[in-house]
Amino acid sequence: MRLLFLGPPGAGKGTQAKRVAANLEIPHIATGDMLRQAVSEGTDLGLKARAIMERGDLVPDDLVIGMLMERIARDDASAGFILDGFPRTIGQAAALEDRFGGAGLDAAVVIDVDSDEIVRRISGRRMCGNGHVFHVDDAPSTEGDTCDQCGEPTYQREDDQVETVRNRLGVYRELTEPLIAFYQDRQIDFYRVDGVGGVDSITDAIMAALRP
Repeated sequence: MRLLFLGPPGAGKGTQAKRVAANLEIPHIATGDMLRQAVSEGTDLGLKARAIMERGDLVPDDLVIGMLMERIARDDASAGFILDGFPRTIGQAAALEDRFGGAGLDAAVVIDVDSDEIVRRISGRRMCGNGHVFHVDDAPSTEGDTCDQCGEPTYQREDDQVETVRNRLGVYRELTEPLIAFYQDRQIDFYRVDGVGGVDSITDAIMAALRP
């Protein structure tokens, strides 16, 4: 089963994709995580992508397509996968069709969340150097600017700042949202799920759609 999770940044695609991937026993492939790892490691791809990501813009298709095609060629993806963050443009979707034929996918899941909630979610997010994640409203660190799990300082990612988040939403509406219509026209299963609510209930709704 080859699945795509769509939705604006901060809609919970990553959280839900990990949970559904575990249920279906297929890999969760998140291009955003792969790009951030490349930036952290200072690879050639990371150096090219860093300034682009900090502005909230999309990394050029050729860089992302090459990285993604290498990942889905691995043995663990032979029985299927969940894509999170790819495709983000019609050009990337076309590359996926070229790779697999037809629509390139079996189903797409859209997680719907309104823009004001997205800005609140992302701009309030804080992290520490060990990867623990907090939110100033929902799950604050009990020590203020210090991680209450490991004692490391917490910080806000450059691409989580309000102005950048609004730019990311604009990019999503312009370049990625058209993918919804693109895949609705393809002969694949297509589902919409409300992304506001408990994590478990959203997962249940997605699984019920995929396995009626």
